Amino acid sequence: MTKLSVNINKIATLRNARGGNVPNVVEFAKDAQRFGAQGITIHPRPDQRHITYKDVHDLKPAVYTEYNIEGNPIQEFIDIVLKVKPTQVTLVPDAVDAITSNAGWDTKKHQQFLSEVISEFKRNGIRTSIFVDPNLSHIEGAKLTGTDRIELYTEAFAHQYELGNFDAIKPYTACAGLAVELGLGINAGHDLSLSNIQFFKQNIPELLEVSIGHALIAESLYLGVENVIQMYLQKLK
Repeated sequence: MTKLSVNINKIATLRNARGGNVPNVVEFAKDAQRFGAQGITIHPRPDQRHITYKDVHDLKPAVYTEYNIEGNPIQEFIDIVLKVKPTQVTLVPDAVDAITSNAGWDTKKHQQFLSEVISEFKRNGIRTSIFVDPNLSHIEGAKLTGTDRIELYTEAFAHQYELGNFDAIKPYTACAGLAVELGLGINAGHDLSLSNIQFFKQNIPELLEVSIGHALIAESLYLGVENVIQMYLQKLK
């Protein structure tokens, strides 16, 4: 079964909008796991506009499933990941002013840099994943960095699926097939939702983990968090 990791950035965004500690990010992470989530994902950014560096530390003892920290490997990010030692670190090439992640790595162009960062994380017992577009060349490049996994950037699929273009899955199945041949684990994330997750999973049976935040939280406003997590788990079977 593909694991569901709940990205809780939006919970932190809501808390920060008012100040104080409501909703409580740590308690939400505990509840999400109690409701069935098999991991918690966070993406601290340099401006700390949602998840703060304090949250990164506070969540460590609360996450008893898998703790996944995403981010651009600037020095401050590298330092905090090495200190906290999550289950997995996912490297994302975010610009400082990016509203959300909007591209994967050019793994050929940045191979040396990624290799050095990944080596450091792996020496510290942290599983590594690289955020990539569905590009066969970039999958090949990812293998050369020494990463354990890739995370397929699924915004293009989600957009086309909503328009009725089901062939949009084809680049992803091709990349997944190559990743398996190369011995890379496959994660996926970005704009996956209750409406498209089952189709995506059916076409990529090797999928190990999905990280879902924005859609899951939005769906939970109407359907409830516990119910939505259970709905995702059912579709991922």
